[in-house]
Amino acid sequence: MGLIKEPKNVDLSTKSEPWTEQELIDFRKIMQDIKDKNAKRKERSLRLSTDKKQPA
Repeated sequence: MGLIKEPKNVDLSTKSEPWTEQELIDFRKIMQDIKDKNAKRKERSLRLSTDKKQPA
């Protein structure tokens, strides 16, 4: 499979606009929720793996 070249008269790059304060607040909240959820999942998996390693 080869590379697809950009046509000479077409610009395929996008210009992003700055986020509003509300969008930044929403994004940061979503990211924090994801991080918290992943930390809980990691903590639970570590706890389960250490429980299996302990002798009965």
